Amino acid sequence: MRLKSILCFALSGALIAGVAAAPANDPWHAKARAMLEYAVNVPTVLGRDRVPELANWFADQYRVAGIPDADIKIMPYDHTAALIVRWRAPGKPKAKPIMVMGHMDVVEAKREDWSDTDPFVFTEKDGYYYGRGTTDMKNGLTATTTAVLKLKATGFTPRRDIIIFYTGDEETNGKGADLGATEWRGLLDAEYALNADAGSGGMGGYFAVDGRPLGFSLQTAEKTYANYTLTTRNRGGHSSEPRADNAIYQLANALHRIEVYRFEPVLNETTRAYFSGREKSESGPLGNAMRAWLKTGDGKAADIVEADEGEVGVTRTRCVATRLFGGHADNALPQLATATVNCRIMPGVSPDTIKAELESIVADPGVVVTRNDDYVASLASPLRSDIVAAFTETVHALHPTSPILPSMSTGATDGNAFRVAGIPVYGATGGWAISPVDVRAHGRDERLPVKALDDDVDHWVLLLTKLAGK
Repeated sequence: MRLKSILCFALSGALIAGVAAAPANDPWHAKARAMLEYAVNVPTVLGRDRVPELANWFADQYRVAGIPDADIKIMPYDHTAALIVRWRAPGKPKAKPIMVMGHMDVVEAKREDWSDTDPFVFTEKDGYYYGRGTTDMKNGLTATTTAVLKLKATGFTPRRDIIIFYTGDEETNGKGADLGATEWRGLLDAEYALNADAGSGGMGGYFAVDGRPLGFSLQTAEKTYANYTLTTRNRGGHSSEPRADNAIYQLANALHRIEVYRFEPVLNETTRAYFSGREKSESGPLGNAMRAWLKTGDGKAADIVEADEGEVGVTRTRCVATRLFGGHADNALPQLATATVNCRIMPGVSPDTIKAELESIVADPGVVVTRNDDYVASLASPLRSDIVAAFTETVHALHPTSPILPSMSTGATDGNAFRVAGIPVYGATGGWAISPVDVRAHGRDERLPVKALDDDVDHWVLLLTKLAGK
């Protein structure tokens, strides 16, 4: 199916027959609530070494459901762990496995930073679940696990193996994903992966404050994460005798050139599809800029789009200074000044290419640009008609009028390692939605609407039925 046909299908508002939402008072929703409560109460942050505990607890849920011990594996690494579970299709599977991805770790949170709840004590109030990980992403672990357990308990027979892969360091080092795509590839060699930690920036979808659906995204690409260090040095001297060759000023001038520079805007398959959907519901100057950007590739139109806080990073590579260091004494001219510049690079563009472009932007041989990592360029996953159709049908079973938007994440997920290794990844969270003004992942008073967890369970039940069923 051609891309145009895919999008006509995906962006339609019609509910496709044959898929129904779960009944009211589904007991599996209560199961999911209890599961999320346990998961949130285990503080799986860097340095506390509690991820293996949570991995073993999730393993027990699959074990009790009837998955054989031989198909449940805890993979320890670097004071953390990954969980791999395989639900095998009977006989000879008719297709390669599907992998369902997520991560068990969360970012740190301090009690004094939160209002009236402890970030690591699950709390329900005012129609919300509060706690670190309720939206990033212990809700996703809970929804995908509950969905698999429900399907198994209700007699669903998959035609292909379903592999669960939860890592323990997505928020920090991402080594679990790298190991999964390399050393553990034999356990995870799927046709494609569905990532519960992507899609609408890790959310399912968004509603306006007036209840109007803004869209659910199928994430098919993400930017490459890369860090660079800018370094300036000179002979220094006494601060009472300042000279023109000041290492801090030299570095500051280089950073200013990066600040005002704009990388060339580009459209790829995913972002073209995204803006083709977005412009239909966007009026005013932003909508006009989207339409001009799509029609003519006008760089000025792309600048207007990029200036909108909701669209930052979608039209081009972006680099920003994130850390500074300089000097060695209050009364001495600086001999050394350094800055970290973090770049989020468009898929398919090598970080080495961006290094060379940074050197050109700085235009000063006295400012040395070095790479801080060895990440390779991310790749976009193709807009497969079967996945687009299944995702659309599933979302519309719960939210019939919501647009479906292929998307590129400006942040990074575990999906990148697998895309680079040749396994397409689709951020397919689509059951739940919140208002863009209430996004609290990584922040204060993180919370999830109670109904959103129920919807997410139903979403994954429907999606796995569609993609792994007969």
